[in-house]
Amino acid sequence: MTIRHLPVAAPPEPSRPTATVSEDELIQVGELAKATGKTVRAIHLYEELGLVRAHERSKGRYRLFAPEALLRVRWIVKLQGLGLSLSEIQGLVRDQDGSGSAPIAAQKLREVYGAKLSETKKKLDELRELHAELEASLAFLSSCDTACESAVPVHACPTCERNPERPHAPELVAGVHAG
Repeated sequence: MTIRHLPVAAPPEPSRPTATVSEDELIQVGELAKATGKTVRAIHLYEELGLVRAHERSKGRYRLFAPEALLRVRWIVKLQGLGLSLSEIQGLVRDQDGSGSAPIAAQKLREVYGAKLSETKKKLDELRELHAELEASLAFLSSCDTACESAVPVHACPTCERNPERPHAPELVAGVHAG
């Protein structure tokens, strides 16, 4: 197993405003992990990579996060769900922090999200085709219970003469018997 160390993203610009958070709003790393369905180790990794930042540390040296960290971790999870690696997410964060203006930052996000939307539409089309193929295969196979006899050889399934409604098996059924 190869362990890769990704560089830490640049810290936020000093001019970036920080929200005032009361002490009772801060949550510990374990609470953040539980609320987002991630492990404490994952949150620590996100912090090491500069993807999320602890607001401060408690007297016991526990990491304390502002409520916005919940949104940030959920954003990271969604980006990973779209197929972005942590390294790519780091680049996105770096691009946002270095954009200089809201319109430039928005344009960079539009480019990434637009590409992911196109990929998602293509994947949905592929899944719809698979869905139809699975339904056709299940319908074809369900007729085997009534149309077939135990003496019919398995290799006869792709061109079933006993099923006049579906004389040719869908590829998911026929492919099983192909050499």
